[in-house]
Amino acid sequence: MPSAAERTRTLVQSTCSAVLLVPGLESALAHQLMPEVREVGDDGEVLLVFPAGSPVVRAASRAHDDELAVVLELTDVAPVSVPHRIRGRAWISGWLTRLPDEAPGARAITGPPGIAGPPAWATLRLETGEICVDDLWGAEAVDAKDFAAAAPDPLVAYEAELLQHLHAAHAPQVRRLRELIGERARGAGCPVAVPVALDRFGLRVRFTGVRCFDARFDFPEPVADVHGLRRAMRVLFEAAGH
Repeated sequence: MPSAAERTRTLVQSTCSAVLLVPGLESALAHQLMPEVREVGDDGEVLLVFPAGSPVVRAASRAHDDELAVVLELTDVAPVSVPHRIRGRAWISGWLTRLPDEAPGARAITGPPGIAGPPAWATLRLETGEICVDDLWGAEAVDAKDFAAAAPDPLVAYEAELLQHLHAAHAPQVRRLRELIGERARGAGCPVAVPVALDRFGLRVRFTGVRCFDARFDFPEPVADVHGLRRAMRVLFEAAGH
């Protein structure tokens, strides 16, 4: 199974929603606290890109070292229609400063070439302190060093599209996976099966009927890319068909 550090790193580098919780800016419009871009730096810091004129950039520009304590809250929602759609949340607390526009890793986008003017975007650096994740695997604290060393799941960029494709084009095969869990599914009356999460280790399906529950179907071995995933899914569907 993916570690808590890997799961959190995957959330940061996914398309799930994120909002920066900043003391004193509670009255700011919510969209002004949602970064346009987020990524993880070499030392495990989280780099967040905001419009240069936003309130959070002004606050970070005045901050030094540990003066501005913030929390980055990530919310992961299943990309398919399913009961209990929120798959998980993660919180990264730490200290926010602004990177100089010329610093490595900064994205000080100035606008169209040849037009002088101030940068339109600013990159903020979130030095990580405490990290925790609460998702389909459970609630865990994450060590900052483990987070820095972790890699995002290799399928993260394709997961939403793949789940939607499985749901739309392979619903009978996904439903047939209940044969692999025997009486548990038949006794619960599960006419609907929705693929709800996918990673390099396996597929999670949510069965709904008399009651709702998840079943995890592990691949024979972790996959590294979409080509490996196709082979793993073929093996899974063939096993359910026997």
